[in-house]
Amino acid sequence: MAQVFPFRAFRYNPARAAFDRVLTQPYDKISPAMQDKYYAADPHNLIAVEKGRTYPGDTPQNGVYTRAAAALEDWIRNNVVVQDSAPAFYAYTQEYTVPGTVDRDAVAQNEGRRTRRGFIGAGKLEEYSAGVVFRHEHTLSGPKADRLELLRHTKMHTGQLFMLYADEQRRVDAILAEAEGAAAPATELRDEYGVVHRLWVIAEPERVAAIQKAMAEQKLVIADGHHRYETALNYRNECRMRSGKIEPDPPYERVMMTFVNTHSEGLTILPTHRVAAQVHDFSWTAVRRHLEPWFAAEAFPFADEGNKAEARKDFLERLVAARDRRAIGVYPAAEPKKRGFYVLTLRQGVNLSQLLHNVSPLQRELDVVLLHEGILEPALGITPQAVTAGSNLTYEREAAAALEAVDSGRAQISFLLNPCDVDQVMKIATAGEVMPQKSTDFYPKLLSGITMYRVDP
Repeated sequence: MAQVFPFRAFRYNPARAAFDRVLTQPYDKISPAMQDKYYAADPHNLIAVEKGRTYPGDTPQNGVYTRAAAALEDWIRNNVVVQDSAPAFYAYTQEYTVPGTVDRDAVAQNEGRRTRRGFIGAGKLEEYSAGVVFRHEHTLSGPKADRLELLRHTKMHTGQLFMLYADEQRRVDAILAEAEGAAAPATELRDEYGVVHRLWVIAEPERVAAIQKAMAEQKLVIADGHHRYETALNYRNECRMRSGKIEPDPPYERVMMTFVNTHSEGLTILPTHRVAAQVHDFSWTAVRRHLEPWFAAEAFPFADEGNKAEARKDFLERLVAARDRRAIGVYPAAEPKKRGFYVLTLRQGVNLSQLLHNVSPLQRELDVVLLHEGILEPALGITPQAVTAGSNLTYEREAAAALEAVDSGRAQISFLLNPCDVDQVMKIATAGEVMPQKSTDFYPKLLSGITMYRVDP
């Protein structure tokens, strides 16, 4: 099944660059403000490659992609970025706190911390039809075109593909823990979200062979990095066309991946809440009436700001407690005397094949599908086309931000979700299905530049 290989990573030289000043979040998580911050942090910051600035006078000969390639080659030439001497796998841990769950005092005392463990290697690129690598979401053409042009110029993968596999015996996890206990990390830093990243080099032949053997029977599901994976496939196909043949060993036949076991500790998926605005003739009373046959609504009313906090606390606790009943939290804009939070739960005996007749049985198990197909479209008129166009919905990771959108008048209604389960992701993906947009938010993100993989010899 999965073929994984050690590789000679390019990594920042700690004698020339401090890790916390040069590594970045993934390109698609970098805001304009973050981009500015990264540029100001260090002249060797990966931002110049990962998501460089564009200028009005850019040309194909002097543009964001040519500057990225030039910067990378300059860093390699001046030993700012150096290549490891021997092929290796790389144990990678991330110690973190789940956003919004622990107060600042607890964080200072290192309470509530989780550790996610994985390893970085070069995985063989496979077409989805081969039944080895599976996706769980669709991709867009724009990001793939951007990443492909960058790869053509730099010949280097700087960002990680986040891959899931399921091994109840946790054989690789045991090898990683053993390697971590035997030496100090080669890389260690705390990022802007308080996540501590640590990296160990695993080059011992017996450990490398044991990891390859354990992974050989695994199926891989892309957690994050669908656009980058398909970009790597497109680049591989271009290289095959140029060479006129298919060979197993060229670097472009593989792509850098971080592999995480779904049975290991510390794997977190955050919910992505929905915030709706510009809904025609919006009326919460009418929405409730429409949903009455399917959903029971438990109200958490408040008369003023004085008792709003207590109502909000009870509401959020109930949302989590009622997860098994497919709970969805709702906060609508309403008249001052009718303010309140609501938790919707499916009524006993509801036939989901009638309510969600357009989706598969596996999809019906997802709360995000229940929200989109059972509430947003029939009760608010927010169609899949409107979702794709971004006409009505925006998305928030933090519940507080989703609720504040209603309080500020920017939204008419917010919907809060519980996170989906990683087993649901695996089942849907390996069945050849995809999940709706913004269904998963794996936290924390994998840092770009912690290892880099050259696709040309």
